[in-house]
Amino acid sequence: MWAWVKSLLRIPHRLETTLYPSMAPTPTSAAAPDSQAARNTTPPGPASVEAGRWPWPNSLKASVAWHALAAGAAVAVPGAAPWALASVVANHALLTAAGLWPRSSLLGPNVTRLPEAAARRGEIALTIDDGPDPEVTPAVLDLLAEHGATASFFFIGERARQHPALVRRVVAAGHSVQNHSLRHRHHFSLLGPQGLRREIGAAQALLADLTGQAPHCFRAPAGLRNPLLDPVLHRLGLHLVSWTRRGFDTRQADPARVKARLCRGLAAGDILLLHDGHAQRAADGRAVLLHVLPLLLQAVATAGLQPVHLGAALPHRLQVAA
Repeated sequence: MWAWVKSLLRIPHRLETTLYPSMAPTPTSAAAPDSQAARNTTPPGPASVEAGRWPWPNSLKASVAWHALAAGAAVAVPGAAPWALASVVANHALLTAAGLWPRSSLLGPNVTRLPEAAARRGEIALTIDDGPDPEVTPAVLDLLAEHGATASFFFIGERARQHPALVRRVVAAGHSVQNHSLRHRHHFSLLGPQGLRREIGAAQALLADLTGQAPHCFRAPAGLRNPLLDPVLHRLGLHLVSWTRRGFDTRQADPARVKARLCRGLAAGDILLLHDGHAQRAADGRAVLLHVLPLLLQAVATAGLQPVHLGAALPHRLQVAA
């Protein structure tokens, strides 16, 4: 019995061995064929990232301990097996719920607001997902320039590969490009360690190759994830960034409602989410974002807040030394 329990307690070591043999992305046909960085190379990371072990979240430590206790009880206590099994199922349901809650930090660090220092400076972050879009993204850049604002664009790797000049224009305009996975798969949260490394690592290498700057933030597709994500992000030196509030502009066609959602309780340190890709269309056929952004930027200015990109407001993620 105790050998079984001890094997369960060795799960953290085995998981680290599985996750950390090599963080180089598996070659993928989605990477640009002439991109050396996107082929068989370890994705470049911020210079400040240090090698080290992944710090297990307390919730996962507790989960492993609970599995061990349940296994021990099932073997040692007559009639306890059904209860032990039910408790393990409940534990898995809790972890699943945490992965379905985009702003949860139960599965690892999750940035939902800017650091306190940025908030004291009156800064907020505009984050724009699912691009680049050849129609919408240029118009967004023009609007940001008119208002003297900067933003962070969470680009999908495959889309960035299709529009490299647009990606470079974003960076040249003073904005930051961040990692939103390679393909934006709907089943991203069901991927295992190898699948996560491919999706995130290949996008990391591709975006670094296109812009000359390695992203230091990652946002999961739809914000959904599983307990295997944070070890991969830790190894790549990537923050998981969600949001303070979002406008649901992929579903809501009324710009006024989208703007109202984003401005409700607007405060320094907020991270706001909008979309240039997969954007809902307003009555005139244009992306809702293009109607919302001028109104939002005016509200931000009236509140005395300053939009900044994540590269300026959020330090690189430091790995814990081994």
